[in-house]
Amino acid sequence: MVVGRRREIEVVAAALAAGRHVLLEGPPGTGKSTLLRAIATAAGVGFEFVEGNAELTPARLVGHHDPSRVMAEGYSDAIFVDGPLAVAMKAGSLLYIEEINRVPEETLNLLITVMSEGELHVPRLGRLVASEGFRMVAAMNPFDAVGTARISSAIYDRTCRILMGYQGADEEVEIVARAVGDADPAWVRRVVEVVRATRTHPDIRIGSSVRGAVDTVLVAGSLATLRGTGPDDAEVGLDAALAALSGRVRLHEGSARTSEEVITELWNRVFGAGAEAGGGGGEGKAGPPTG
Repeated sequence: MVVGRRREIEVVAAALAAGRHVLLEGPPGTGKSTLLRAIATAAGVGFEFVEGNAELTPARLVGHHDPSRVMAEGYSDAIFVDGPLAVAMKAGSLLYIEEINRVPEETLNLLITVMSEGELHVPRLGRLVASEGFRMVAAMNPFDAVGTARISSAIYDRTCRILMGYQGADEEVEIVARAVGDADPAWVRRVVEVVRATRTHPDIRIGSSVRGAVDTVLVAGSLATLRGTGPDDAEVGLDAALAALSGRVRLHEGSARTSEEVITELWNRVFGAGAEAGGGGGEGKAGPPTG
């Protein structure tokens, strides 16, 4: 279920109803795919999901003739295996391409043709025309994320771009509360505060999404059971945060600190310096968790 996002939902729904293709742009964990799935479900339309990556060739996206049957029967329409693009075009469904800025250029060029003309010529198959209702919705992370590339202006020119940033604190608290179930609301709010602080810390280039808060709360609950204490125990909370957040943040190049040191600083800032894990690492610096 989508929490908040009323403006984005309305704009996406309006753009799709107007027959436009859509580009959702924002950092990971901002609910891009969740929002689109909710809109597709509410509208009662089909939904074809495609994971964007360097291996997404035109043949994998459009479809291909079954090689074994080609050898036995030759080329025919009956042995063509539809890819997600062909399925969406024939059914008049939404085609959702995740992380489009990881897709090879030759595949993007094919999509440009589909968006412009609403049809596609497939070798040895012929002309494939999109049914009424077909729309492409693509999502992309910021350009500086690892493995991404700039997409051409031709993509932007054929889509309505909707920026999806991080949500407000109250909405992120609600997201975590729904994901984890029974947890102390006040403690959850402080965990969310730590996660949100990773996005503005001067040593951090890319902060954590709300998924980091969800994982912190869930890991803390399991860890507390294992240690026979409560999730709000100082060492339990910090150990859980280090496990959940240290791999999600990206520090600036040249930073003299580690992600563990920055997460520990932020945790202590919100929960108090008494939350330092065992094994002190020197004055003013918390040591690694003892586990």
